[in-house]
Formats: sequence, structure tokens, C-alpha cells
Amino acid sequence: MANKPITMSKLRQVLRFYCQGQSKLKISSITKLSRNTVIKYINTFTALKTTWEEINRLPDKDLDELFCKEPEVSLDERLIPLHEFFKTQEKQLRQRGVTLLRLWEHYQRENPEGYKITSFYNHYRLWKRRAAPSMHITHKAGEKMFVDYTGEKLEVVDPASGEIKKMEVFVAILGASQLTYVEAVESQRVEDFIGCCENALHYFGGAPNAIVPDNLKSAVIKTNRYEPKLNENFEAFADYYGMVVLPARAYKPKDKALVEGAVKITYIRIFASLPKELPTSLQQLNEQILILLGTHNGTSFKGRNYSRKEQFEEMEKATLQALPQKRFELRSSSVATVMKNGHVCLGVDKHYYSVPFDYISKKIRILYSKSTVEIFYKYQIIATHARLRSAHNYTTDPSHLATQHKVMAEWNPDYFLAQARTIGKEVEYYIAIVLQRRPHPEQAYKSCQGILSFAKRVGHQRLIKACLRGHAYGLYHYRAIEDILQKGLDLFDLEEDKQLPMPSHQNIRGKNYYQ
Repeated sequence: MANKPITMSKLRQVLRFYCQGQSKLKISSITKLSRNTVIKYINTFTALKTTWEEINRLPDKDLDELFCKEPEVSLDERLIPLHEFFKTQEKQLRQRGVTLLRLWEHYQRENPEGYKITSFYNHYRLWKRRAAPSMHITHKAGEKMFVDYTGEKLEVVDPASGEIKKMEVFVAILGASQLTYVEAVESQRVEDFIGCCENALHYFGGAPNAIVPDNLKSAVIKTNRYEPKLNENFEAFADYYGMVVLPARAYKPKDKALVEGAVKITYIRIFASLPKELPTSLQQLNEQILILLGTHNGTSFKGRNYSRKEQFEEMEKATLQALPQKRFELRSSSVATVMKNGHVCLGVDKHYYSVPFDYISKKIRILYSKSTVEIFYKYQIIATHARLRSAHNYTTDPSHLATQHKVMAEWNPDYFLAQARTIGKEVEYYIAIVLQRRPHPEQAYKSCQGILSFAKRVGHQRLIKACLRGHAYGLYHYRAIEDILQKGLDLFDLEEDKQLPMPSHQNIRGKNYYQ
């Protein structure tokens, strides 16, 4: 019946007005019921061939059975093959793109004399409610994976100390095939939760389109009816595997009814079936769970001749997305300011990474995993580096440096000695001592650059003489050469103009080089 059932008092009004001779249109107007509803109950009353007095004496229960009870379905010759068709095509409705219309078209091709589309729909709904109550599953294949933790915990005993530790139990289930995954884990922290979700995907051999978690903090930081705030790492994990996150609504158990049912079955088929002797490690516990899980997934559904595993292989396995070759790496986050040398410091490692020089003095965000460091500015990635854990060292991409900085990146003792050699061997000797006298050559690079720059300003000869006089004074730094040139001391000849000996230094090529 397409119309909604009405109250028995309203039904009595309809029948009383009809027996008083009121028209159906008038009755519809008085009772505020549709004309078709009024006609339906009047036709039923007429078919009963009874009187208003007899009807009015009946209690509401009997009156409801006479006028509102659904008619029994008679299994005529066309209905029997229709029910058989529904049974064989039960799983097809969970395939992507399969609708009742497509099923009816299939049915029509096999049964040209069968029911038309309206009757087909009505009989399907009756059959679904009466003959196949298990048809409440409407999830499409490859659509969703539901995840949750059990309320009860499992125990592991430390063989050395005898301490008993309680372990959380994670449960995941695919919506269409109901293939289930169970794993014990130390906590519900985000790293353990993501690890369990990832292990479930590898157990299934693929990723669905969506993952439906409960509102635990490892997945949802802040619940909201319209836009819940997700944990960044969990959202990144879902994105890595091509899934969207659809958190179950708070206080809406129907949103996760499937995984709630899986948790109940887990208590019966896994918790209760584990050996009485406690395992001595988490790994041993999960090995026991995996054996029982295989038995559970291989057991046929009640009232059906196929199991979760068989249903998965037949209809859902091919619809899952392929998994990436590398597993997801959990990322941590920090905020830093780009230094004037174009690098940022990852505080946890005390290591410095370069960024494009345009972002100097900007505040950036660093996302880092076990193997990579990604640097963002206003949600845009600006640099990526392999992660190194060497403290106080630099990782530099030459393309990040400004033109002058690229030259600085190439600085080393050989670079300055080569520059000095083009001016004169006396200058090379002087630069070598400048480099040698610093604890680290890098500390002398600026001084060397300044000394060599005088060659363009005063000429090679004056710089050579200034270096000779600086050596005579025993002064080896930029300020000494600057004072000599400014005061014109290089213009006076030294009393002893002799070949200066080359100092011993690992960056000096030795006396034989100049012969």
C-alpha cells in the first residue's frame, strides 16, 4: 500500500460519514485525508459486506487487521521465479553502478512475460523485508572500510618480570564483503592507529574509496556535525592511499553499525578462542589472532553458502585501489624562520636545510618523516630534502642560493689559493698563512675574499708588495693589508726583498709545484 496507515479513530470517521451518505470528496475535505485514501478504505468496507454498527463495535486491534494489514503474498507461477532471481542477484546490488532498474532489465530479458517495473519494485521490497532480512547491507563494493577499537582488551605477560600488560584491539571491516581484520596494539595513539589501518589495507590487498573511523582523537581532533577537524597525520595517511575520511557522527551508532557488529563477533570468535595461556609478546598474540581471523573470514555466513573471504574474492577485491609500493611515513611538524643564509634549522636534529633565497626572514613550516624533510610556506611546498641527523651541519641545494651565495657555496681553501695564484705567488703564500692561522679555514674565507678584492682596486703589483710587507710585520688579516695600502706603505721598498718560504699546510701544493 502506497498510503500511510491512519489512526483507527480517523478510519471510523471515514466509515461513519460514508454510511451517512456523504460524498467521498466531502469526506476527504472533512477528515483532511487524500481522496485516494478515502476511496481505498471505503472499497475495503464495501468488500466486507458488513454494516457500520458491526464495524463500530470492533476493537481497534481487529479494525486494524481488517483495514490496514498488508495482504499476504501469494506465490503464483510468476512470483516463484522472481524470488529465485532475487536470491541469485542479491550480491549484484552491492556492485558499483548496479541499480534496481538494471536488475529489472536483466529480469525482463530472462522473463519476458514476468512482472513489469512497478510490480517488480514492490515485490522486491516485500521480499527484502520478509524473505531476505540479511539484505540490509547496501554498501557498494570497494566503497568503505570501517575501523574501531574493542572495548575489552587482551593481555600479554612479560616472561622476565611477570608483569601483565593490557593491549588495545583494533578492528577493521570492508562494507560490502564484510571481510574483517583484527590486530592487537599497545595503544590508541596516532602512530599505532595509523599503523593498524595500514596493516588492514595490506591484509585486504587494496584500499577502498573511504575510511570511516570513530571519533577517537587519533582520527578526529574536534567533532562537528558538518566539518569535523581531522588529525593532520591521519588525513595525510588517507590521502596517501587515495581515501577520504568520513568520521561517524557522534552519538549515531547506526553510522558504524557494521564495525560494531564486527566487534561483537570478534569477542566470540577470537577473544573466546585464544589459548588460556597468556602470550609472552605482542607479536605472539597477533600470530594467534591471525590464525583465528583466517578461520572467521573463511566461515560461511549464517543461512548462506559462502563466506566473507569468498564474497570478497568474488565481488570486492577487484574494486579496491592498488597500494603504493612504499608504506606511509608518519610526519611531524615544526615552525621556524628562514635565516639570512637561506637555511632553516630542524630543531629535533639540529641540522640546517636550504630554502629558496626569496623566503629569507619568512616564517615557514617543516613537515618531516623518517626519511624526508618537506618545507612549506603558506601551504605551498618550497623545498624537499633527504633527512640527515648530523647536528650542526648543512644540507644545501645550489638552486636555492642567490647568485652571490652560489659563489660562497663553492668557497674552499683551494678556491682562494687558486685566485691568489693568478695574482702572484707572494699573494698565494700570504693567503695560505691566513687560512692556516684560523682553527677552521671557513673562518678565514671572508678575510681572503677581502684581501683578493684589492687586486681590482689597486692592481696586482701593489697587492703583491702589500702582502710582502704584511708578512714582514707578521700580520695576516684583512685589516693589515687595508692599512698598508691606505697609508701607501707598499710603495716603500723593504730592506730585505727575498723569496718567502712557503708554510706547511695540507692545502698548499708544496715547493716543487712552483719550479
